[in-house]
Amino acid sequence: MNDYETEGTGAAFQGKTRIIQEFVPGKQVTLAHVIPHPVQDLYPKMGLIDAEGAIGIFTITPSEGAIIAADVASKAADVKIGFVDRFNGSLIITGDVAGVEAALHDVIQVLCETMGFTAANITRS
Repeated sequence: MNDYETEGTGAAFQGKTRIIQEFVPGKQVTLAHVIPHPVQDLYPKMGLIDAEGAIGIFTITPSEGAIIAADVASKAADVKIGFVDRFNGSLIITGDVAGVEAALHDVIQVLCETMGFTAANITRS
């Protein structure tokens, strides 16, 4: 079964798509993304109350790695922690574009080069 498989059994599921999320044991950064110039409507939709500037997004397993990533990011550049979730490994940071990018690079360096996590490529919108 792939990640986006259409249900074919039963009339109730005919033509509907379900998403299956799998966590693979190990240490990995599964997402590292920069949104350099987000639209203003995005901040409140994400629950970021006084946020401005670029948005950096991480997903990390094991999920406790988000705590380490938040610490590294906040020490790497002038960024603010918008959200950190130690239960699902999500981290959102905000700040100017250069600061967010520097923080993402430092987090990747510490988690992957120092701690042995598998790296994701840092992407941009």
